[in-house]
Amino acid sequence: MPTLPTLAAGCILASLVLYALTGGADFGGGVWELLNHGPRAEARKRLIVHAIGPVWETNHIWVIVAVVVLFTAFPRAYAILSTALFAPLTLVLAGIVLRGSAFAFHAYQLHGEGGQGWWEGVFAGASLVTPFLLGVTLGAVSSGRIRGAELSSLAGGTGAWIAPFPLSVGVLTLASFAYLAAVYLTLETDDTELAEDFRRRAFGALGLVSLLSIAVPFLSSGGAPEFHRALTGSRWSAPLLAATALAALGAGISLLCRAYPLARACAAAQVALLLFGWGMAQYPYLIRPDLSIPEGAASSETLRLMLIILAVGAVFLFPAIYLLLRIFKKEALFGGRPRP
Repeated sequence: MPTLPTLAAGCILASLVLYALTGGADFGGGVWELLNHGPRAEARKRLIVHAIGPVWETNHIWVIVAVVVLFTAFPRAYAILSTALFAPLTLVLAGIVLRGSAFAFHAYQLHGEGGQGWWEGVFAGASLVTPFLLGVTLGAVSSGRIRGAELSSLAGGTGAWIAPFPLSVGVLTLASFAYLAAVYLTLETDDTELAEDFRRRAFGALGLVSLLSIAVPFLSSGGAPEFHRALTGSRWSAPLLAATALAALGAGISLLCRAYPLARACAAAQVALLLFGWGMAQYPYLIRPDLSIPEGAASSETLRLMLIILAVGAVFLFPAIYLLLRIFKKEALFGGRPRP
Protein backbone atom coordinates (compact mmCIF):
# COMPACT_ATOMS: atom_id res chain seq x y z
CA MET A 1 0.00 0.00 0.00
CA PRO A 2 1.42 3.44 -0.88
CA THR A 3 2.73 5.50 2.01
CA LEU A 4 1.40 8.97 2.82
CA PRO A 5 4.46 10.71 1.27
CA THR A 6 4.08 8.64 -1.90
CA LEU A 7 0.39 9.53 -2.14
CA ALA A 8 1.23 13.22 -1.73
CA ALA A 9 3.89 13.00 -4.45
CA GLY A 10 1.37 11.21 -6.65
CA CYS A 11 -1.05 14.12 -6.17
CA ILE A 12 1.63 16.50 -7.45
CA LEU A 13 2.29 14.34 -10.50
CA ALA A 14 -1.44 13.97 -11.23
CA SER A 15 -1.87 17.75 -10.96
CA LEU A 16 1.00 18.31 -13.39
CA VAL A 17 -0.54 15.87 -15.86
CA LEU A 18 -3.93 17.58 -15.65
CA TYR A 19 -2.28 20.98 -16.03
CA ALA A 20 -0.43 19.81 -19.13
CA LEU A 21 -3.58 18.39 -20.72
CA THR A 22 -5.66 21.51 -20.02
CA GLY A 23 -3.59 24.60 -19.33
CA GLY A 24 -0.79 23.28 -21.50
CA ALA A 25 -3.07 23.26 -24.52
CA ASP A 26 -3.96 26.89 -23.74
CA PHE A 27 -0.27 27.77 -23.91
CA GLY A 28 -0.07 25.84 -27.16
CA GLY A 29 -2.84 27.99 -28.59
CA GLY A 30 -0.69 31.04 -27.91
CA VAL A 31 2.21 29.38 -29.71
CA TRP A 32 0.07 28.85 -32.81
CA GLU A 33 -1.07 32.45 -32.63
CA LEU A 34 2.58 33.51 -32.62
CA LEU A 35 3.14 31.39 -35.75
CA ASN A 36 -0.15 32.43 -37.35
CA HIS A 37 0.47 33.57 -40.92
CA GLY A 38 -1.02 33.05 -44.35
CA PRO A 39 -4.60 32.53 -45.53
CA ARG A 40 -7.33 32.42 -42.85
CA ALA A 41 -4.95 33.87 -40.23
CA GLU A 42 -7.67 36.06 -38.75
CA ALA A 43 -10.12 33.16 -38.59
CA ARG A 44 -7.55 30.95 -36.85
CA LYS A 45 -6.82 33.70 -34.35
CA ARG A 46 -10.50 34.06 -33.52
CA LEU A 47 -10.87 30.29 -33.17
CA ILE A 48 -7.98 30.15 -30.68
CA VAL A 49 -9.53 32.93 -28.59
CA HIS A 50 -12.94 31.26 -28.77
CA ALA A 51 -11.49 27.91 -27.64
CA ILE A 52 -9.42 29.27 -24.74
CA GLY A 53 -11.80 31.95 -23.48
CA PRO A 54 -14.24 29.98 -21.28
CA VAL A 55 -11.72 27.70 -19.55
CA TRP A 56 -8.25 29.24 -19.28
CA GLU A 57 -8.72 30.54 -15.73
CA THR A 58 -10.08 27.22 -14.49
CA ASN A 59 -7.22 25.26 -16.05
CA HIS A 60 -4.70 27.01 -13.80
CA ILE A 61 -6.21 25.36 -10.75
CA TRP A 62 -4.02 22.32 -11.35
CA VAL A 63 -0.72 24.16 -11.10
CA ILE A 64 -2.05 25.83 -7.94
CA VAL A 65 -2.84 22.41 -6.47
CA ALA A 66 0.66 21.16 -7.36
CA VAL A 67 2.36 24.15 -5.71
CA VAL A 68 0.18 24.01 -2.58
CA VAL A 69 0.76 20.28 -2.13
CA LEU A 70 4.51 20.74 -2.63
CA PHE A 71 4.59 23.57 -0.08
CA THR A 72 2.47 21.68 2.47
CA ALA A 73 3.68 18.11 2.07
CA PHE A 74 7.33 18.70 1.13
CA PRO A 75 8.42 22.07 2.60
CA ARG A 76 12.13 21.30 2.32
CA ALA A 77 11.83 20.55 -1.37
CA TYR A 78 9.76 23.69 -1.87
CA ALA A 79 12.41 25.81 -0.14
CA ILE A 80 15.28 24.27 -2.09
CA LEU A 81 13.60 24.51 -5.49
CA SER A 82 12.35 28.06 -4.98
CA THR A 83 15.92 29.07 -4.09
CA ALA A 84 17.98 27.06 -6.57
CA LEU A 85 15.55 27.72 -9.45
CA PHE A 86 14.53 31.21 -8.41
CA ALA A 87 15.14 32.74 -11.85
CA PRO A 88 13.16 30.30 -14.04
CA LEU A 89 10.35 29.92 -11.50
CA THR A 90 9.98 33.69 -11.16
CA LEU A 91 9.84 33.99 -14.94
CA VAL A 92 7.23 31.20 -15.07
CA LEU A 93 5.09 33.05 -12.53
CA ALA A 94 5.47 36.31 -14.43
CA GLY A 95 4.65 34.51 -17.69
CA ILE A 96 1.45 33.00 -16.27
CA VAL A 97 0.28 36.38 -14.97
CA LEU A 98 1.24 38.28 -18.12
CA ARG A 99 -0.28 35.70 -20.40
CA GLY A 100 -3.60 35.72 -18.56
CA SER A 101 -3.79 39.50 -18.44
CA ALA A 102 -2.73 39.87 -22.05
CA PHE A 103 -5.27 37.28 -23.18
CA ALA A 104 -8.11 39.15 -21.48
CA PHE A 105 -7.19 42.44 -23.18
CA HIS A 106 -6.37 40.70 -26.47
CA ALA A 107 -9.73 38.90 -26.56
CA TYR A 108 -11.68 42.11 -26.00
CA GLN A 109 -9.54 43.95 -28.52
CA LEU A 110 -9.99 41.18 -31.07
CA HIS A 111 -13.76 41.51 -30.94
CA GLY A 112 -13.88 45.28 -30.64
CA GLU A 113 -10.99 46.64 -32.68
CA GLY A 114 -10.02 44.04 -35.23
CA GLY A 115 -7.49 42.22 -33.07
CA GLN A 116 -4.53 44.53 -33.58
CA GLY A 117 -2.27 45.66 -30.77
CA TRP A 118 0.64 44.71 -28.63
CA TRP A 119 -1.44 42.59 -26.23
CA GLU A 120 -1.42 39.91 -28.91
CA GLY A 121 2.38 39.88 -28.86
CA VAL A 122 2.51 39.69 -25.05
CA PHE A 123 0.02 36.82 -25.04
CA ALA A 124 1.91 34.88 -27.71
CA GLY A 125 5.35 35.59 -26.24
CA ALA A 126 4.34 34.54 -22.73
CA SER A 127 2.75 31.40 -24.19
CA LEU A 128 6.11 30.56 -25.75
CA VAL A 129 8.43 31.29 -22.82
CA THR A 130 6.37 29.94 -19.91
CA PRO A 131 5.96 26.28 -20.96
CA PHE A 132 9.60 26.20 -22.06
CA LEU A 133 10.72 27.27 -18.59
CA LEU A 134 8.31 24.86 -16.92
CA GLY A 135 10.01 22.04 -18.80
CA VAL A 136 13.44 23.42 -17.97
CA THR A 137 12.48 23.32 -14.29
CA LEU A 138 11.45 19.66 -14.51
CA GLY A 139 14.69 18.84 -16.28
CA ALA A 140 16.75 20.63 -13.64
CA VAL A 141 14.99 18.74 -10.84
CA SER A 142 16.02 15.44 -12.45
CA SER A 143 19.51 16.43 -13.58
CA GLY A 144 21.33 15.86 -10.28
CA ARG A 145 22.87 19.33 -10.44
CA ILE A 146 20.85 20.75 -7.54
CA ARG A 147 22.88 19.43 -4.64
CA GLY A 148 22.11 19.62 -0.95
CA ALA A 149 19.23 18.42 1.21
CA GLU A 150 19.15 21.69 3.20
CA LEU A 151 19.32 25.35 2.22
CA SER A 152 22.58 25.72 4.16
CA SER A 153 24.29 23.18 1.89
CA LEU A 154 22.56 24.12 -1.36
CA ALA A 155 24.64 24.17 -4.53
CA GLY A 156 23.75 24.37 -8.19
CA GLY A 157 23.28 27.90 -9.51
CA THR A 158 22.44 28.60 -13.14
CA GLY A 159 24.29 25.46 -14.22
CA ALA A 160 21.41 23.45 -12.78
CA TRP A 161 19.01 24.67 -15.46
CA ILE A 162 21.11 26.25 -18.22
CA ALA A 163 22.39 22.94 -19.56
CA PRO A 164 21.53 20.78 -22.60
CA PHE A 165 19.31 18.29 -20.78
CA PRO A 166 17.02 20.77 -18.94
CA LEU A 167 16.83 22.95 -22.04
CA SER A 168 15.85 19.94 -24.18
CA VAL A 169 13.09 19.06 -21.70
CA GLY A 170 11.90 22.65 -22.05
CA VAL A 171 11.69 22.33 -25.83
CA LEU A 172 9.85 18.99 -25.50
CA THR A 173 7.34 20.58 -23.12
CA LEU A 174 6.74 23.48 -25.49
CA ALA A 175 6.30 21.16 -28.48
CA SER A 176 3.94 18.90 -26.51
CA PHE A 177 1.71 21.82 -25.54
CA ALA A 178 1.59 23.06 -29.13
CA TYR A 179 0.78 19.52 -30.28
CA LEU A 180 -2.14 19.22 -27.85
CA ALA A 181 -3.49 22.62 -28.89
CA ALA A 182 -3.42 21.79 -32.59
CA VAL A 183 -5.24 18.49 -32.06
CA TYR A 184 -7.82 20.03 -29.73
CA LEU A 185 -8.51 22.90 -32.12
CA THR A 186 -9.55 20.54 -34.90
CA LEU A 187 -12.66 19.86 -32.81
CA GLU A 188 -13.46 23.49 -32.02
CA THR A 189 -14.84 24.45 -35.43
CA ASP A 190 -17.25 23.25 -38.08
CA ASP A 191 -15.19 25.00 -40.76
CA THR A 192 -13.40 22.19 -42.62
CA GLU A 193 -10.65 24.51 -43.88
CA LEU A 194 -9.81 25.68 -40.36
CA ALA A 195 -9.85 22.10 -39.13
CA GLU A 196 -7.47 21.16 -41.95
CA ASP A 197 -5.15 24.02 -41.00
CA PHE A 198 -4.79 22.69 -37.47
CA ARG A 199 -4.67 19.10 -38.67
CA ARG A 200 -1.54 19.94 -40.68
CA ARG A 201 -0.05 21.72 -37.67
CA ALA A 202 -0.85 18.73 -35.48
CA PHE A 203 1.02 16.42 -37.87
CA GLY A 204 4.09 18.66 -37.72
CA ALA A 205 3.95 18.94 -33.95
CA LEU A 206 3.50 15.18 -33.59
CA GLY A 207 6.66 14.61 -35.62
CA LEU A 208 8.61 17.10 -33.51
CA VAL A 209 7.36 15.62 -30.21
CA SER A 210 8.26 12.12 -31.40
CA LEU A 211 11.79 13.17 -32.37
CA LEU A 212 12.31 15.01 -29.08
CA SER A 213 10.99 12.03 -27.14
CA ILE A 214 13.96 10.12 -28.57
CA ALA A 215 16.51 12.95 -28.24
CA VAL A 216 15.76 13.88 -24.63
CA PRO A 217 16.52 10.42 -23.16
CA PHE A 218 19.69 10.39 -25.26
CA LEU A 219 20.78 13.74 -23.77
CA SER A 220 19.88 12.53 -20.28
CA SER A 221 22.66 9.93 -20.43
CA GLY A 222 25.19 12.72 -20.03
CA GLY A 223 23.10 15.44 -18.40
CA ALA A 224 21.19 13.32 -15.87
CA PRO A 225 22.85 9.88 -15.68
CA GLU A 226 20.93 8.52 -12.67
CA PHE A 227 17.63 9.66 -14.15
CA HIS A 228 18.65 8.10 -17.48
CA ARG A 229 19.35 4.74 -15.84
CA ALA A 230 15.97 4.76 -14.12
CA LEU A 231 14.17 5.86 -17.29
CA THR A 232 15.71 3.27 -19.61
CA GLY A 233 16.66 0.41 -17.29
CA SER A 234 13.59 -0.18 -15.14
CA ARG A 235 11.09 -3.01 -15.51
CA TRP A 236 8.44 -0.56 -16.65
CA SER A 237 10.66 1.16 -19.25
CA ALA A 238 9.84 -1.05 -22.23
CA PRO A 239 6.07 -1.20 -21.58
CA LEU A 240 5.97 2.58 -21.11
CA LEU A 241 7.91 3.12 -24.35
CA ALA A 242 5.57 0.76 -26.21
CA ALA A 243 2.46 2.48 -24.82
CA THR A 244 3.79 5.93 -25.73
CA ALA A 245 4.69 4.80 -29.25
CA LEU A 246 1.25 3.20 -29.64
CA ALA A 247 -0.43 6.45 -28.55
CA ALA A 248 1.67 8.44 -31.03
CA LEU A 249 0.86 5.98 -33.82
CA GLY A 250 -2.82 6.13 -32.92
CA ALA A 251 -2.77 9.93 -33.01
CA GLY A 252 -1.08 9.93 -36.41
CA ILE A 253 -3.49 7.42 -37.95
CA SER A 254 -6.48 9.23 -36.43
CA LEU A 255 -5.34 12.56 -37.85
CA LEU A 256 -4.77 10.91 -41.21
CA CYS A 257 -8.33 9.54 -41.16
CA ARG A 258 -9.69 12.80 -39.70
CA ALA A 259 -11.03 10.91 -36.68
CA TYR A 260 -10.46 13.93 -34.50
CA PRO A 261 -12.02 12.72 -31.21
CA LEU A 262 -9.79 9.63 -31.30
CA ALA A 263 -6.80 11.78 -32.22
CA ARG A 264 -7.48 13.96 -29.18
CA ALA A 265 -7.61 10.93 -26.89
CA CYS A 266 -4.37 9.51 -28.31
CA ALA A 267 -2.54 12.84 -28.13
CA ALA A 268 -3.62 13.35 -24.52
CA ALA A 269 -2.53 9.80 -23.67
CA GLN A 270 0.84 10.34 -25.35
CA VAL A 271 1.61 13.52 -23.40
CA ALA A 272 0.30 12.03 -20.15
CA LEU A 273 2.57 9.00 -20.61
CA LEU A 274 5.57 11.26 -21.15
CA LEU A 275 4.88 12.97 -17.83
CA PHE A 276 4.17 9.69 -16.03
CA GLY A 277 7.48 8.38 -17.37
CA TRP A 278 9.26 11.40 -15.92
CA GLY A 279 7.57 10.85 -12.56
CA MET A 280 8.36 7.15 -12.45
CA ALA A 281 12.01 7.74 -13.38
CA GLN A 282 12.23 10.46 -10.73
CA TYR A 283 10.86 8.15 -8.01
CA PRO A 284 11.78 7.87 -5.13
CA TYR A 285 13.39 11.30 -5.26
CA LEU A 286 11.91 14.75 -5.01
CA ILE A 287 15.23 16.29 -6.07
CA ARG A 288 17.90 13.98 -7.40
CA PRO A 289 20.15 12.78 -5.83
CA ASP A 290 20.00 14.20 -2.29
CA LEU A 291 16.35 14.53 -1.26
CA SER A 292 14.02 11.54 -1.43
CA ILE A 293 10.26 11.60 -0.98
CA PRO A 294 10.30 10.16 2.58
CA GLU A 295 13.17 12.44 3.67
CA GLY A 296 11.50 15.59 2.42
CA ALA A 297 7.99 14.84 3.65
CA ALA A 298 6.16 16.73 6.37
CA SER A 299 4.76 14.96 9.44
CA SER A 300 2.24 12.14 9.05
CA GLU A 301 -0.45 14.26 10.68
CA THR A 302 0.08 17.06 8.15
CA LEU A 303 0.06 14.66 5.21
CA ARG A 304 -3.05 12.84 6.40
CA LEU A 305 -4.99 16.08 6.94
CA MET A 306 -3.89 17.45 3.57
CA LEU A 307 -4.98 14.30 1.72
CA ILE A 308 -8.37 14.37 3.45
CA ILE A 309 -8.84 18.01 2.44
CA LEU A 310 -7.88 17.19 -1.15
CA ALA A 311 -10.39 14.33 -1.24
CA VAL A 312 -13.18 16.50 0.16
CA GLY A 313 -12.30 19.33 -2.23
CA ALA A 314 -12.35 16.93 -5.18
CA VAL A 315 -15.96 16.06 -4.41
CA PHE A 316 -16.88 19.67 -5.17
CA LEU A 317 -14.20 20.51 -7.73
CA PHE A 318 -14.68 17.81 -10.34
CA PRO A 319 -18.48 18.19 -10.69
CA ALA A 320 -18.01 21.96 -10.98
CA ILE A 321 -15.43 21.55 -13.75
CA TYR A 322 -17.68 19.05 -15.51
CA LEU A 323 -20.56 21.51 -15.39
CA LEU A 324 -18.34 24.28 -16.75
CA LEU A 325 -17.22 22.10 -19.64
CA ARG A 326 -20.75 20.88 -20.26
CA ILE A 327 -21.94 24.47 -20.63
CA PHE A 328 -19.09 26.02 -22.60
CA LYS A 329 -17.47 23.03 -24.34
CA LYS A 330 -20.45 20.79 -25.02
CA GLU A 331 -19.90 20.54 -28.77
CA ALA A 332 -16.12 20.02 -28.67
CA LEU A 333 -16.03 17.56 -25.77
CA PHE A 334 -19.37 15.79 -25.76
CA GLY A 335 -20.26 15.66 -29.45
CA GLY A 336 -22.54 17.69 -31.62
CA ARG A 337 -21.94 20.41 -34.14
CA PRO A 338 -19.32 22.95 -33.02
CA ARG A 339 -20.31 26.58 -33.10
CA PRO A 340 -18.80 28.56 -36.00
